[in-house]
Amino acid sequence: MTLRLRPQEPDAEGVVIDVTPESAGWSYVGFRVVRLAPGARYAGGEAGREVCIVLASGRATISAGDRIFRAIGGRTTVFDGPPISLYVPAGVGYDIEAHTPVEIAICSAPGLGNRVVHLIAAEDVGLETRGSGTNMRFVRNILPDTSDVAEALLVVEVVTPGGHWSSYPPHKHDADAWPDETQLEESYWHRTRHPKGFAFQRVYTDDRSLDETMTIEDGDVVLVPRGYHPVAAAHGHDLYYLNVMAGPRRAWRFTEDPAFRYDVAVD
Repeated sequence: MTLRLRPQEPDAEGVVIDVTPESAGWSYVGFRVVRLAPGARYAGGEAGREVCIVLASGRATISAGDRIFRAIGGRTTVFDGPPISLYVPAGVGYDIEAHTPVEIAICSAPGLGNRVVHLIAAEDVGLETRGSGTNMRFVRNILPDTSDVAEALLVVEVVTPGGHWSSYPPHKHDADAWPDETQLEESYWHRTRHPKGFAFQRVYTDDRSLDETMTIEDGDVVLVPRGYHPVAAAHGHDLYYLNVMAGPRRAWRFTEDPAFRYDVAVD
């Protein structure tokens, strides 16, 4: 299984990254990145999958079902504060028309269509600072597990300053062991503030049957089917990533690698 995916040139619909459960070899998470020129359009919607449309940059009008959200968005880059996002339940079609150059992240997971179209304004995004020292990073909770907007999706943005660690201490969420841990597939969409910036991500399991360390460049997607998955941003190169998680239970419970616990001795 290939864990690191590179963006491609936009296809006829503007798609540069396309992760489906089938292509990833898992059951829940789908992720797509679309780039549109001003005036271009993109349409979607599936009977059995809900989506969260995150306006990564640019401004667009989005219609979903019988609702129209005109000229929303406006970030120049993903580093410019929290986004505007739109939740679209399973079975509802949507149409996106770009007003400016637009980059859109489309996060998806299985759904029954039991929710309603919901605009998540920038001011509705929960902000938190996580960690301290060189483990400090800045979290933007778009669809946390405390929200009842979605059926399955968990969506969050994280900005990690250059030289800092993130998704750290290493943690995993690949076991259905409620209430201590939940089984969640996860994708990371990475962007670097400088186009030539880079980061590292390791994905590994306790038994090392999976153990892969990757150099991450701007626009890459990393798939985390299981295991621990820490990230390190290169000095001087701020890192952004968008996480999409989904699994059998819509809750984020994780287990840290015991080797990195601060209250135990480590050889």
